Amino acid sequence: MLLWSCLRTPFFFFFSFFNLQVVNGIEIYSMKIDSKITSRFAHNVITSRAVNRGNVHKEVFFDVELPKTAFITNFSMTIDGVTYPGTIKEKEVAKKQYEKAVSKGQTAGLVKASGRKTEKFTVSVNIEAASKVTFELTYEELLKRQFGKYEMFIKVKPKQLVKDFEIEVNIFEPQGITELEAEGTFITNDLQNIIKKTFSDKKGHISFRPTLDQQRTCANCSQSVLDGDFTVRYDVKRTAPDDLQIVNGYFVHFFAPTNLPKLPKNVIFVIDISGSMSGREIQQTREALLKILDDIKEDDFFNFILFGSEVQTWKETLIKATPENLDEARKFVRGIDTAGMTNLHGGIMRGIDMLNAAHERNLVHKRSASIIIMLTDGQPNVGISNTQEIQEHVKKAIEGKYPLYNLGFGYGVDYSFLEKMALENKGLARRIYPDSDAALQLQGFYDEVSNPMLTDIELNYPENEISDLTKNSFKHFYDGSEIVVAGRFIDNNQNHLTVDVRGEGANDALSYTTQQDAQQTDKAFQEQEYIFGDYIERLWAYLTIEQLLEKRIAATGEEKENLTAKALDLSLKYKFVTPLTSMVVTKPEDYNNQDGIADKPIEGPVQLIDGDPHFIISVPQKEDAICFNINENPGAVLNLINDPVTGITVNGELIGDKRANSDAKIQNTYFGKLGIANKHLDLKLTVTPEKITIQNGNEKTGFTWLDSVTLQQEGLTLIINRKKNLVLSMGSSASFVIVLHQVWKKHPLHQDFLGLYTLESDKLSEQTHGLLGQFFHPIDFTILEIHPGSDPKKPDATMIVKNNELTVTRGWQKDYRRDPKHGVDIPCWFVHNNGAGLIDGVHTDYIVSSLF
Repeated sequence: MLLWSCLRTPFFFFFSFFNLQVVNGIEIYSMKIDSKITSRFAHNVITSRAVNRGNVHKEVFFDVELPKTAFITNFSMTIDGVTYPGTIKEKEVAKKQYEKAVSKGQTAGLVKASGRKTEKFTVSVNIEAASKVTFELTYEELLKRQFGKYEMFIKVKPKQLVKDFEIEVNIFEPQGITELEAEGTFITNDLQNIIKKTFSDKKGHISFRPTLDQQRTCANCSQSVLDGDFTVRYDVKRTAPDDLQIVNGYFVHFFAPTNLPKLPKNVIFVIDISGSMSGREIQQTREALLKILDDIKEDDFFNFILFGSEVQTWKETLIKATPENLDEARKFVRGIDTAGMTNLHGGIMRGIDMLNAAHERNLVHKRSASIIIMLTDGQPNVGISNTQEIQEHVKKAIEGKYPLYNLGFGYGVDYSFLEKMALENKGLARRIYPDSDAALQLQGFYDEVSNPMLTDIELNYPENEISDLTKNSFKHFYDGSEIVVAGRFIDNNQNHLTVDVRGEGANDALSYTTQQDAQQTDKAFQEQEYIFGDYIERLWAYLTIEQLLEKRIAATGEEKENLTAKALDLSLKYKFVTPLTSMVVTKPEDYNNQDGIADKPIEGPVQLIDGDPHFIISVPQKEDAICFNINENPGAVLNLINDPVTGITVNGELIGDKRANSDAKIQNTYFGKLGIANKHLDLKLTVTPEKITIQNGNEKTGFTWLDSVTLQQEGLTLIINRKKNLVLSMGSSASFVIVLHQVWKKHPLHQDFLGLYTLESDKLSEQTHGLLGQFFHPIDFTILEIHPGSDPKKPDATMIVKNNELTVTRGWQKDYRRDPKHGVDIPCWFVHNNGAGLIDGVHTDYIVSSLF
């Protein structure tokens, strides 16, 4: 529930492609998505029309939920017949325009969030009484082929009945369409007949237009049944492995051979079994591996490598997938359990060495496809823990011979590290979401790569005729997928193209030449009426930008700068909202002169306590964070985490500067002592900037920050990284990282202090509370009315959270995990007054009498 002041009458457009919630007198009379797909490239226009039937102005939030692979290309609002378009600019330029708008007292409306497959963008506007508004947003994407079909999904959630609601999809494929289907997660038997579907030869058409009565959840209900995903799937005819199309000086080459024999594959599964991979996660991993074992072919070779603090293997070499070996493997998988910390480097290097040895000793088929699949939910903290060093070792060991696929389980992983390492080694990274279907996600990924048909594929084009070619060499081609290459002719008038295709198959090498000319493409397209502009040129630009951004992830220095410049130039030229650009939407002065910026989200922030002490609470679904400080006197002990189920408690004692600052209203405080207790283990850990003490029952063990220690005992793993940090894991519960902050010993004011970071907080129970613990449960918030604050660089806004309306400030807090000295700035919304309105109760409720 959201609380609003009586002076505002807000109205929500939750447009997940369409998602509208109406409040007070706004009539939404039309909602439509029009999709045109030509040669796999989708051009989608979302249009919504509304009228304010009230006698006062209304504030409208336009939310649109898009596929993560899509680029927004246009957005406009038409108010009373006057259109106000969005413009796409370089992100820094857009940011300056945004700040200028804020400094003038204008508001900016952007709330962004990310789901599994979607990204959400928001723009707001005030509508005067009796005014009409039309929102129109356009986005484009290249549909990927998986499991033999192209898929486009539309998120549908109007939350109201809409008089004119329609989804229309038109498809044109020059090769011809072989099958076409449409379904919705919300489609009942009554709605099934409303989906109209036809396809013939090259054309396909789908429409979904429910009446008001058909939208109702029951005969007299005002609630809408439209709530979920609407998915369109289709495939094309495969009379040849290639489809070459040439239009206006650009070409696209679709390569998807069929009826080839499957290659035997050699798979090494490198599985994280550290203490954080416990409970549901390890059970889901077992379930997925057991299902995967059912799909492994008898010609395949495989093995399992497990890494916790130590590295263990199922077998010393790759093993053939005979029925007997598969049965033995199932017994092994059922027995997988957690052990210790995260020796990621040791696990993955063991897998690479084993695969290298199998090839060198000819243990596997000469014509086979080898892959490594690694699953981890944490960050390396045993053995080599420096991620850059791990990347270098892995790249040198693999030498481009096989792809590495990195699966990151949950939100505690360093996903950027996994992604960079995978891309450097011809693979990819995928996040596995910690939900009830995690086992199906793991199995689904394996299914994508389980049927290799070719290795070392090269699509070669005449160098003297073609420029700006997208990626044209590929390590593997998997059954049911498709390779797409695009480029442009040096001579725009050239209308003929020859391609040499090379690859290695199960029985022999694949080698042939294919040709195409522009006249053949023109002939194929004569019958259709809805090509959208220079679609092949835009397809080339889309694919080029996507690949430049991917290369940029693993690049450094001048190479990264060059890739960034090229991607930015194309993003601006073809008007794509990418991670390098933003769309600025300027509203008219008569409508509160608001500005909005639409960005493409990136990976979310972290969760920590450090400094003043300041708290940063990540909100993954918003791709954002909330932060607050607790201002208390030195000597106060704060309860940070309390979980009655696992028996874990974390408290922190505050210290102040060496001498008080008489001019400061609020004195600086820091954590000078942390106490972590586990009641079930009868364990207490006391950490100060000088020493670490472990009390296990009546036994005490002490260390200093000059020690480098790895300590393991029942239910406990402790790692001290000299003068940097310590990592503590207790059984199947969350792990904690305590960072040592050291200042100059002769500093006249400051003294050494500690920071606390919680990893895998979802391992704690639902009853967990405390200043930090209460935020291990899902929290949502809404940001409204961004406006200038006391600091021109830090705008204020209204936050709706926990039924409270708070004034918050946009700012930054430091994350010291990777850079203990300087830290990394994390953007967040700062809640004032000791987190009042955000935390349960008041901050003094969390003051306890002692560390334990």
